[in-house]
Amino acid sequence: MKRTLPYLFENSVAKFPDNVLMWDKITSDYQPTTYKQMQPLIHQFACGLISLGFNKGDRAALIAEGRKEWVISELGILFSGGINVPISIKIDTRSDLKFRLAHSESKVAIVSKGQLQKIRAIKNDLPDLEKTIILDSVENPQPDELLLNDLLQRGNNFLQSNKKTFHDLWQSINDNDYANICYTSGTTADPKGIILTHRNYTANVEQSSALLPIPQYYTSLLILPWDHAFAHTAGIYTLMANGASMAAVQTGATGVETLKNIPVNIREIKPHFLLSVPTLAKNFRKNIEAGIREKGEKVEKLFNFAINTAYDYNKDGWNKGKGLSKIKKPLLFLFDKIIFAKIRENFGGRLRFFIGGGALLDIELQRFFYALGIPMFQGYGLTEAAPVISANVPAIHKLGSSGKIVKDLLVKICDENGKELPIGQKGEIVVKGENVMAGYWKNEKATQETIKDGWLYTGDMGYVDKDHFLYVLGRFKSLLIAGDGEKYSPEGIEETITDGSPYIEQMMLYNNQSPYTVALIYPNKEAVIRKVKNLGLDIKSADGQKAALQLIQDTINDYKKGGKYEGLFPERWLPAAVAILGEGFTEQNKFLNSTLKMVRGKITDYYSNRIEFLFTAEAKSILNHQNLTIISRW
Repeated sequence: MKRTLPYLFENSVAKFPDNVLMWDKITSDYQPTTYKQMQPLIHQFACGLISLGFNKGDRAALIAEGRKEWVISELGILFSGGINVPISIKIDTRSDLKFRLAHSESKVAIVSKGQLQKIRAIKNDLPDLEKTIILDSVENPQPDELLLNDLLQRGNNFLQSNKKTFHDLWQSINDNDYANICYTSGTTADPKGIILTHRNYTANVEQSSALLPIPQYYTSLLILPWDHAFAHTAGIYTLMANGASMAAVQTGATGVETLKNIPVNIREIKPHFLLSVPTLAKNFRKNIEAGIREKGEKVEKLFNFAINTAYDYNKDGWNKGKGLSKIKKPLLFLFDKIIFAKIRENFGGRLRFFIGGGALLDIELQRFFYALGIPMFQGYGLTEAAPVISANVPAIHKLGSSGKIVKDLLVKICDENGKELPIGQKGEIVVKGENVMAGYWKNEKATQETIKDGWLYTGDMGYVDKDHFLYVLGRFKSLLIAGDGEKYSPEGIEETITDGSPYIEQMMLYNNQSPYTVALIYPNKEAVIRKVKNLGLDIKSADGQKAALQLIQDTINDYKKGGKYEGLFPERWLPAAVAILGEGFTEQNKFLNSTLKMVRGKITDYYSNRIEFLFTAEAKSILNHQNLTIISRW
């Protein structure tokens, strides 16, 4: 039998016809759509495209918020033999959007009402674009625009007399036919279009399901962007293959309003698991701790004691409750009942775990959620691998690692010359399996640089330990390089310091064959000002500003010689000089990409003068004139 996404869907309809596939909230309540109810909508969408002259191998761009119509659109494209080009709704720069549609030669754009204006603004310069399908009702659509209901009606009419033609078409799709072209964020050059085949996806669904079995009664609220490979495979298709349910976050009038809907929707849907990224995890933690603080000092002290008790008992997960810590189990049971269970109720009460991806997840953050009884298990992957390569799961996990490698995937760690290294040695993570992409769209040079003899060179540094857990240390491109050529990945240090400090919101370390490491830091103004006030000082005064800077310096000193975290990191990679920034790294200023990772090259270029100053004698003191000037403007 063929292993394509249309076959995956049809098999699930046959096995689980009355199970709910989708939960959508348009007005006051979530409404279900079963697998059987989705089937005609997808078939009609596909036939509607075919009736418009959309042929096998044609591309369609999909730009919409996560919702039922997103799944209908993607599968409709695939059932018609086409290739979906999923595009993030966060891309709002005309040139960025135009590049993706022009480069993929998309014949059709499928958009929600909120994204329509973006296409209207650029379509006159896109000769390949013939039609825009609008997923919502709009007044006075333009001549080249078609509303979803009209497309479905066209499809229904086509099906009446062409049922066999349609059936033969979707059954003719092969495992290695292209399913998606997913564009990279393009932070250093033009984005690359990652070609993922039907088999890339179905293989990765099989790999993910073998590592983490999903019962058909599971429901997950998909809070990550659906165009990203992580939510796409680990969410949509893994749930679909197992007869489980997915729910969409209620779309708000603005992006901020949509974000505010997430905690409400979690309580309504009561998910069994969630997919997360570090940024979301940090926000969840901040909200939990803020809620505890509001209950007063006694509750906060009890919570902190309970958390520390859990840390001691849980250890690194695999050795939970071992040794003398087992005597704390009754106490932990009590804390769970009176504190942690109440926190879990805010996540719906059924949440068993998170799976974290997208970036390195600080181990302290992992321990925090593990203590609450809703572990956040680190996984690893990249879009070029469709994307899951490894993951920690409830059955087997080791906090701090990226988990066990999925089945039927070969992984080796290589040195700079491509030579395989032994267990425990650090090098580039290189993988080979059916989930590895077909290549980059219209970019043979990049394909040949990335895939060699079927092996995908990830560009990520890591190692495999003696228990065969994979550890990912960061991108080679972001490495700190000392004057003597020694290299070190900064992500772990940055994550640990920012997650462990209430006073540092963001940090980027820099060392490019320099005499020492320096840092750009964006402080948490609110927390710093509150602490300065508690010290009896005013942030507007000279003493208050010096105290604010000293709080940040003290945080860094905690990791240096004599500090409470001494030895956690080699001192040469800790900042010897710090620049305080007046503006944080955001998607809007292009210092974060669409997956919320720092765009180090752009940050370095923009702050080149500040970085240059950091290598002067004056900058060695955090109380230098540049930092004092920034703080004085708060």
